[in-house]
Amino acid sequence: KEREFKRFYSPDVLAKRTAGNYRGPDLRDGRSLSWPITLQFFGRMYATTVPADGWYRVTIRDVQAVNPGRRGVVWGSLRSGACNSSAPLLYMIGLVEATAAPRDFVYEAWIRGGHMLELKPNDAELRRAPSGAKGGNVSFKGRDLAGQGYAGIAHRGIEIERIHPGGDQNAVRENLFGDQNPEIAGEDAAGKLDQLLTRFARRAFRRPVSREQLEPYLGIGRQSLADGDSLVESLRAAYRAILCSPRFLTFIEPPGRLDDHAIASRLSYALWVSMPDAELTRLADQGRLSVPSELAKQVDRLLDDPKAERFIDSFTDQWLKLKEIDFTSPDGRQFKTFDPVLQESMLRETRAFFAELVRADLGAENFVDSDFAFLNERLALHYRTESQPVAGDGLQKVSLSKTSVRGGLLTQGAILKVTADGTSTSPVVRGVFVNERILGQHIPPPPPGVPAIEPDIRGATSIRDQLDKHRSSAACASCHILIDPPGFALESFDPIGGWRTRYGSGGRGVVVDPSGSTPDGDAFADLNAWKRIYHGREEQLARAFSDQFLTYATGAVIRMSDEENLSEIVAEVLRKRGGVRSILHVAIRSEVFLKK
Repeated sequence: KEREFKRFYSPDVLAKRTAGNYRGPDLRDGRSLSWPITLQFFGRMYATTVPADGWYRVTIRDVQAVNPGRRGVVWGSLRSGACNSSAPLLYMIGLVEATAAPRDFVYEAWIRGGHMLELKPNDAELRRAPSGAKGGNVSFKGRDLAGQGYAGIAHRGIEIERIHPGGDQNAVRENLFGDQNPEIAGEDAAGKLDQLLTRFARRAFRRPVSREQLEPYLGIGRQSLADGDSLVESLRAAYRAILCSPRFLTFIEPPGRLDDHAIASRLSYALWVSMPDAELTRLADQGRLSVPSELAKQVDRLLDDPKAERFIDSFTDQWLKLKEIDFTSPDGRQFKTFDPVLQESMLRETRAFFAELVRADLGAENFVDSDFAFLNERLALHYRTESQPVAGDGLQKVSLSKTSVRGGLLTQGAILKVTADGTSTSPVVRGVFVNERILGQHIPPPPPGVPAIEPDIRGATSIRDQLDKHRSSAACASCHILIDPPGFALESFDPIGGWRTRYGSGGRGVVVDPSGSTPDGDAFADLNAWKRIYHGREEQLARAFSDQFLTYATGAVIRMSDEENLSEIVAEVLRKRGGVRSILHVAIRSEVFLKK
């Protein structure tokens, strides 16, 4: 029987001292308090160590901000990890946006066995509190950090419960055995083995299974029964072999037009990142999924389901390189306000923005510029925006003024961070990203023997001046005429997405020059002028996005033979005045998606 796990940890239990340096919370008046102390692993709570790998629901009771000040909120992070120097990696569970009004925060996350929770204010904009002790310890004895004006996060305990999003033991048993009794033996066991293996292989292979395909797995199960194993043990051996089969691990798609079951798999993995559900399977069995009207209904059903969040995350991870958000760590001496709260907010901003384009079927021109953004209080402070979201309400859709430098994808912190190296920016890196990911322009690799450009992090020399040597070379100029314009326009943003007018630490270097000229000869003075030029090129932007989505959905790059289909997709969308959701619809009904 599956063991349940559900524990409530009161503030006094969370603050209990164990062997080694104490870096846990402060305990006062029956509340657990955490302060902006920068000591590594401060906020770790040994009592919250979970017994096994798995999904857990974590509930923090009566979370309340201490000294939130004029901002009205104290930001923190909830992370999991071993919380010791031999295993320093921490895994983000969620943000804590504490306000003056107490409220519960609930999170669901995969936590490794033996890992514990770490909860602390993680906003680099806050005044740092001293540890109050030496040698890697924290002490609150004789101190009143609240009275001294430090911001903090208080709560009245944490509940941790093991959950099973994919199904509890009863659901797993149903998937493995249906309504059959697996405890039988003898001749009945052989009959049940055949029946259950056929059922399991049908689901695992995502299509009907012939007797010839099933025979090797039946042979494994029958041999196990003949050796005296129980039906459960025999099924386990055969199931294991099925799950090692290429028919389960890969898509079996013969060249030509896909059959309905292949369409079901391709559609489900594209929009849900998982195998087809019962409805898709039923429609495939009936041969109805290849009917355009039915396929359109299923696209809407999948996009409207909460599981489509997997598509938002997976697609933006690959298309916009968000999976590389941790590849660089901004220099703490240059960018003192960068913190885990800000990075997590940036990721959520970009994903929420793309999800809104899909939900509301907004046009592809919004990739370049938009009159709205998704911000929380922390992002608004970092961006110094005029539009101010409500503190404590998380990520919100806010309107932007016509003169705002924000709007669109390219000015979002996550995009600007993954196209920088943590200390400096490069118009080349950002220019290639914009051309290939947004504008649909392929940039070939540089010619052999061309030296790399090393940005001057002191800001004494403009990278624009260094690029002059490349542009003066005929071999380089043909590419740099495409690369440089958007790269120069984005030089007004530093490696963490902050606005700047000068290079170098503290803005003491040379002046940033964001001007340039497009390959078509249209001059622009700054980023907003560049945006105005490309905002009107909806056909180019829609075509580039169609290319990116179909590459993601089919696993194959667009070939020369697909160009006509790509043109038809864009023409139909523009004719119907559709947006991003319409592009997904038409792309999925296209020959590129429905053929191999």
